[in-house]
Amino acid sequence: MNPERNLRRTELPNGLIVLTERMDHMRSVAMGAWIKSGSRCEAAETNGISHFVEHMLFKGTRSRSAQNIARAMDSIGGNLDAFTGKETICFNVKSLASHVPIALDVLADMVLNPLFAAPDIERERGVILEEIKIDEDNPDILVSELFTQSFWKDHPLGKPILGTTKTVAKMDQQTLFAYHGDRFHAGNMVFSAAGNLEHDHFVEAVAAKFSGMPAGPVMQELPAPEASVRVILRNKKALEQVQICLGVPAPPITDESRYATLILNTVLGSGMSSRLFQTIREERGMVYSIYSDLSPYRDTGTLCVYAGTSVGKALEVVDLILAEFRNLKQDPIPEEELTRAKDQLKGNILMGLESSTSRMANLARQEVYFQQFFTEEAIIARIDEVTAAQVQAMAQRLFDPARIAVTLLGRLDGVKLGRTRLVC
Repeated sequence: MNPERNLRRTELPNGLIVLTERMDHMRSVAMGAWIKSGSRCEAAETNGISHFVEHMLFKGTRSRSAQNIARAMDSIGGNLDAFTGKETICFNVKSLASHVPIALDVLADMVLNPLFAAPDIERERGVILEEIKIDEDNPDILVSELFTQSFWKDHPLGKPILGTTKTVAKMDQQTLFAYHGDRFHAGNMVFSAAGNLEHDHFVEAVAAKFSGMPAGPVMQELPAPEASVRVILRNKKALEQVQICLGVPAPPITDESRYATLILNTVLGSGMSSRLFQTIREERGMVYSIYSDLSPYRDTGTLCVYAGTSVGKALEVVDLILAEFRNLKQDPIPEEELTRAKDQLKGNILMGLESSTSRMANLARQEVYFQQFFTEEAIIARIDEVTAAQVQAMAQRLFDPARIAVTLLGRLDGVKLGRTRLVC
């Protein structure tokens, strides 16, 4: 229980954890069923099954057709959604507080009673294959996928969340039911909600729907992968730009130095005042889009820089990115820049918690990864404690030339990039 944020936590007899945050000023409630395993729990031959099951839960239950699910939500003005990640799957709904009984009933029915009808599987297979094609046609997404598959080579963390045309083609009803039985049980699920609700009453309502769910263990994922730091040059003549993804291994989500890593990423490439944006776009006009991004997981992570530029400038852009790595390693961040980065990071965190949906997700993620709850004040205090020396130490730890991987995608026309160039 956390009275500062009106947070409450209850564990049902079958192990299902129910989390709530009461927000009396809201008229709505957002709730989500979070499965504590995602695509990195999949076997190679069933890559993409988490995402396939996510789609199929919208296609009908034992008592509702897909159309009835849609009509039930539209009739109350509710929003029903879902997503699959590397380490979680989430089914979520938002409705007015007065409509929570209907919204909860629909959500529980989907999670507990999927039909997996054979004709629906065939139709949805086609939908997902088209979704895969969309990603293959999007150079920003494609370069990220190519980088990830190479970086976490031969590990499920490197496999695409959507799966491949080969694995998706093999999904059948028996496989989907087996996956649902293995993953969708109380010991592997968190149910979170935020908005205008009362905890005890809400827990009773959730228990009425989920108390019959089997307990089951938390799914054990494979050990942390070893990074494979390679230089990948993929020619795609249909592209006008060369897409660049340059990355390094980064600390896991629970690492004690995570706030220094967040500030390092903010200074490097998060926002228009970042060093990469100012140096490579504003001063030199060599790119339209350039940014860095952190992807932390339970036991590992990546920090990647993304950019798109013309083929003639690609190697120079790589050199400039490496120069910023070098600067961050050699010189402490000036106090004014450090303060600005902290304020930017704090603003992003606080504004990101202004909706009931974001708070619902925040509750679930803190439970899944930390098994405890951090108030905004506690997080801000940790950010304020970070020193320039700590950020510099993190840069020295991460930006090791021997640990840098690069993927270039586009009309490369003779571009050559070897490891000897990756000096910082």
